[in-house]
Amino acid sequence: MTPVLSSRYDGMRYRACGHSGLKLPLISLGLWQNFGTGRPYETQRAIVHRAFDLGITHFDLANNYGPPIGEAERTFGKILQDGLGAHRDELVISTKAGYRAWPGPYGDGGSRKNIITSCEHSLRRTGLDYFDIFYHHRMDTDTPVAETAAALDQLVRQGKALYIGVSSHSPAHFVSASRVIEAAGLTQFTSFMSRYNLLERQDDAEKWPIAAAYGAGGVAFCPLAQGLLTHKYLGTSPAAGARLADELSRASDDAPIRKLIERARALNEIAALRGQTLAQMALAWVLRSPVVSSALIGASSVAQVEENIGTLNQLPFTPNELAQIDAITL
Repeated sequence: MTPVLSSRYDGMRYRACGHSGLKLPLISLGLWQNFGTGRPYETQRAIVHRAFDLGITHFDLANNYGPPIGEAERTFGKILQDGLGAHRDELVISTKAGYRAWPGPYGDGGSRKNIITSCEHSLRRTGLDYFDIFYHHRMDTDTPVAETAAALDQLVRQGKALYIGVSSHSPAHFVSASRVIEAAGLTQFTSFMSRYNLLERQDDAEKWPIAAAYGAGGVAFCPLAQGLLTHKYLGTSPAAGARLADELSRASDDAPIRKLIERARALNEIAALRGQTLAQMALAWVLRSPVVSSALIGASSVAQVEENIGTLNQLPFTPNELAQIDAITL
């Protein structure tokens, strides 16, 4: 089944990724948690196709996503073969290398060996000729920054990546790499991916200003705090399947988690007054920063994708709403 909606771009909004000409949808779909084995392929395909029909053109992968490792890329490759690939020129597909993906000393990190080999593996698993964005997935203090930057530049020069970026890097490491790139005349970072949500706000004063200073666009992952900023924790007990349910039952001291849940419930009261679900307000809050090019969601159902897209119906905040949110989260 091939997505056929000709109106898919009417309801989505797109934002330039940093100083580049690449535009990302405000909501992008990540395949971190729900595209490994043990989940029905028909559901996985339906999620991706529905996302695309709603204007989500950016799909984010990594070489270690599964389980097992590499399975998310294989699944996405199958979905491409199953109709989506006819729209390849309308898609922005990203992947990453850096976390352990195979045994031995070369299976992770930021070495040229790992970066180049990982990209080749990912291209084969997805069946693609190139990736739109290729990320170094984590900091590697054992590898010279110049080596990692040169390896990413090599991928661009070989036509295996159109843009490059980093994910989960400290501000200092990002600045160091960016300075090396400028001095050597290498391909600059287009994207800076970082964990960011209402309950984890350190990027307000750190990473986003630095990303902007070097011309990179921010991509926020875990904008819903892995489910904490959804309906799953608003009842008297976590909903079935909620990720923190087991952690709560095992924790010797569950006070920190309980405090986060209390904050989520307080935030939900503001969302209700805005006419939004908590998840929609959380996404709108992440996107309030012009440096954030896209919020990267995960989804286990078509309904979740549709709910998250509803965020776009109410993006602006009043000063009073932002002050109320700050009082809860800061």
